[in-house]
Amino acid sequence: MNYLAHLYLSGENDSIKIGNFIADSIKGKKYKLYPENIQKGILLHRQIDSFTDNDDIVKQSKKRLNKRYGHYKGVIIDILYDHFLAKNWLKYATTSLHIFTQSFYNTLQNNYDILPDRVQFLMPYLVKDDWLVSYATLEGIEKVLIGMNKRTQEKAQMHLAINDLKENYNDFENDFTLFFEKLRTFSVLKLKEINKEFL
Repeated sequence: MNYLAHLYLSGENDSIKIGNFIADSIKGKKYKLYPENIQKGILLHRQIDSFTDNDDIVKQSKKRLNKRYGHYKGVIIDILYDHFLAKNWLKYATTSLHIFTQSFYNTLQNNYDILPDRVQFLMPYLVKDDWLVSYATLEGIEKVLIGMNKRTQEKAQMHLAINDLKENYNDFENDFTLFFEKLRTFSVLKLKEINKEFL
C-alpha cells in the first residue's frame, strides 16, 4: 500500500504512524535503533506490504494494468488504491481527510530530527503540495504517477497508468473495496500481535 493507507492502518498512535511512514527508508534490523512505537510502525508496515503482495485481489488488479509496467505494477496499484481510499475517506474515518493529513504533517514537523534523510528531503514537498489530500482526484494521482515515472528514469512509462485507471475505473475501485476490508482486519490483528511482542 502507499502512504495514505499505511497511515490510516496505523491506528491513533502518532509514533506508530511515523514508523509506518518511514519504513521504506529503514533497512533490515536498523529499525531497532528507533523508539519502541516507531519500531512497531516499521514492523506493521512490513507486514502490510507482505500481505498486500500476496493477495489474490491485488494480483487481479495488477493484471488489469498494461504489461509495459513490468515489476512496477505493484507500485502503481499501491498509488491507485490510495486514490480510492482518499476519494472514499469518510467511509472509513470519522474526521475529514484534510484534518487527518494536517495533523500528520504537524506530527512529522514535530519529529523532524528523527526522520531518515530521504524523508526529511521529501517532507517539504509532501506538505507544500498536500500530496495525501491530492490523491482524492485524478489530477492528483496523475501528478504522482508523473513524479514516479521521473524517479524511475522513465523505464516503465508509469505516467501512462492514468489511462489504465480511467479505462478500468470501476473494476479497480471494486478491487480496492474488497481488498481494503481484508487489509483493515489483518492490520488490527497484526498490530495487536506486535504490541504483545514488546510487552
